[in-house]
Amino acid sequence: MFDHIGIGVSDLARSKAFFVRALAPLGIGVVMEIPQGVGLGRPGKPAFWLGAGEKPSAPIHIAFAAATRADVDAFYRHALAAGGKDNGAPGIRAQYHPDYYGAFVIGPDGHNVEAVCHAPG
Repeated sequence: MFDHIGIGVSDLARSKAFFVRALAPLGIGVVMEIPQGVGLGRPGKPAFWLGAGEKPSAPIHIAFAAATRADVDAFYRHALAAGGKDNGAPGIRAQYHPDYYGAFVIGPDGHNVEAVCHAPG
């Protein structure tokens, strides 16, 4: 549905460092950099943009697709190591559907960042 999304951040270097480390287990990294921002995504496609010099976006929920539950676990560990705050350890969220396996952290600007795998365990 979406081609890409962008959020304003208060400190581009800090947010870049957080998201690069947190999203590495999902195969997401820096695809493009311009003076005012960083585009992250899977190879060849910047789909998630961090914008500097803008008013930081009000906290939002951002969910990234993970191929496996192990990738969700790795995202959670990496995100916490990068300075994220726990907002829900990896686990089944049956209220969404029986195979919904997600983990949540609060990032540098207060965004609720999630990795989710929908595949059966």
